[in-house]
Amino acid sequence: MIRFLKAALRGVRNELSAGESGWVNLTEAQAITTGGYASNAGRTVSPATALEISAAWDCVKKTALVMSTLPKALFEIQPDGSKLAIENELSDVLTIQPNPDQTAQEFWEGMIAQQVLRGNGYAEKLFVGDRLVGLRPLLNTTAQVMPGGGIKYNVLDRGQAQDMPREKVFHLRGFGAGDGLGLSAIKYGANSMGAALAADQTAGKVFANGMMASGVVSTDQTLDATQRVQLQTMLDSYTGSTRAGKVMALEAGLKYHQLQMNPEDAQLLATRQFQVEDVCRWFGVPPIIVGHASAGQTMWGSGVEAIMLSWLTLGINPLLIKIAARAQIDLIPRAKRRRWGLGFDTEELLRMDSKAKGEFLSKMAASGTMTANERRAKLNLPRHADAAADDLMIQGAMAPLGDLGQGENGNG
Repeated sequence: MIRFLKAALRGVRNELSAGESGWVNLTEAQAITTGGYASNAGRTVSPATALEISAAWDCVKKTALVMSTLPKALFEIQPDGSKLAIENELSDVLTIQPNPDQTAQEFWEGMIAQQVLRGNGYAEKLFVGDRLVGLRPLLNTTAQVMPGGGIKYNVLDRGQAQDMPREKVFHLRGFGAGDGLGLSAIKYGANSMGAALAADQTAGKVFANGMMASGVVSTDQTLDATQRVQLQTMLDSYTGSTRAGKVMALEAGLKYHQLQMNPEDAQLLATRQFQVEDVCRWFGVPPIIVGHASAGQTMWGSGVEAIMLSWLTLGINPLLIKIAARAQIDLIPRAKRRRWGLGFDTEELLRMDSKAKGEFLSKMAASGTMTANERRAKLNLPRHADAAADDLMIQGAMAPLGDLGQGENGNG
């Protein structure tokens, strides 16, 4: 298995180096321009090629979809510390329609996908006077930290490269933005993702050849150059998955010997299963989220619930906090930053889990935190007309041991 994989990868690398799939060895400067990075497996990893890996696609998709579809609101902190949703032009941009072509969910989905995949997501801030009236995604954008400080943004728009000032760019940073730029998962994970791409290509080529990795044709005679070309032409007419099952006629003492390969080796199952887990690590997504269960692990049960909670707590929530903090600095007017903020309703994650949501609402009722009407609003139910539905209640079943069995007058 290992010998076959090494040999197959060498073959793929030779074909790539010959120009079949555009094999290049990018320098760091070239990688910044093209968005691609060379890997030890011989495949160039870019945002486009990384998404050819099903695990990478699903990691980016699940993270972006979960975060972008959470209810969002522009809120104002009240004197009593509570948060009240406000409706104005800025809230429309952030939560309804950032630009004429996208909904808020579509805009944030794209920005988060770029943040997770590239480490940085960019959008142009559209102004009328000093009012922010829109956000337009900038996909073909590179950023560079200047020696004297600050960040330079270069945008490729309709074939023309132009620098854009810092105050016109909404820059969403990913993990590790110590110098002002987020770290790219495809850059640092290029070897892992390059190996996954090479393994997929190797397995594909095996199936393209009818799952016959190789065969040997032997004869006691010596063939001249013309005969060898004729023999190879004849053998080529029997290779490929579309020609599987054809009967080969051999003559002149030719004998065919098939080299056996079991289906597990043909699909590189062990290697590809490991690569799913490896790619998931780079994106911080548990394999179970992308439908990959490790040996001995089921796809349901309390263990999976704990994994989901861990992902939401350690993966999704920190990203939401980063986005809210960046929006507060870049999108909210300076005079309003201490009182306004962008909020995500993470309770919406409980919508599909009726048991968890029921337990949550029950605890909110028993602790005197939420009224009946507030709890009904969480369930999208109409308000109850009874005035008591707006009163806070508290669980009062607990009493001192000395009071047990006594009536109101203190007698048994």
